[in-house]
Amino acid sequence: MEKLKRFGEKCGECAKKAGVRGVIAVCAVLIFGAALGANYILTNREDPAPKLAVDLTRDGEAGEDSVEAVTSGDARDYFASISLERRQARDEAIEVLRTVTDSGTATGDAKAEAAAAIEKIAAGMEREADIESLIRSKGFEQCVAVIRDDGCSVIVESDGLMQSDVAQISEIVWEQAGIAPENLKIIERGE
Repeated sequence: MEKLKRFGEKCGECAKKAGVRGVIAVCAVLIFGAALGANYILTNREDPAPKLAVDLTRDGEAGEDSVEAVTSGDARDYFASISLERRQARDEAIEVLRTVTDSGTATGDAKAEAAAAIEKIAAGMEREADIESLIRSKGFEQCVAVIRDDGCSVIVESDGLMQSDVAQISEIVWEQAGIAPENLKIIERGE
């Protein structure tokens, strides 16, 4: 009980030191984290119908170990919904961060952190758009790239990826985002 009381006192001291600005900054970071988490969950949800995913950590042809279940259905609707969900999550995160940067009560550090987070989101969006454009230029009608700190997932519309296709996609992701093939997951989505 005594430890809990001391913990409460320390939390109170920290809250007094941080003030309203600190609370706003912490809330902004938490909302940003929640938006990124929602983006990750929405783009990596499991669906009931089988699809093919190529695990690039294995050499040679895709074997049984590298096949993963993902959804099937109307590919255009699927790609449009993934893109929309990703954009909505990012818009929400950017809105919260802009609230911090525009706040008259936020500290200079909080504003700088929020501005840096906005720049990081914008840079990630640009890299994903570049990857998607270059993959489509290689003959894939639809694709979505999602970059995370630890890697990248690329969903492409295809009814059969060849090893050369996998190599092209891997090279594009490496050149545009510096993400190594072992941190890249390519998911095939057929119509």
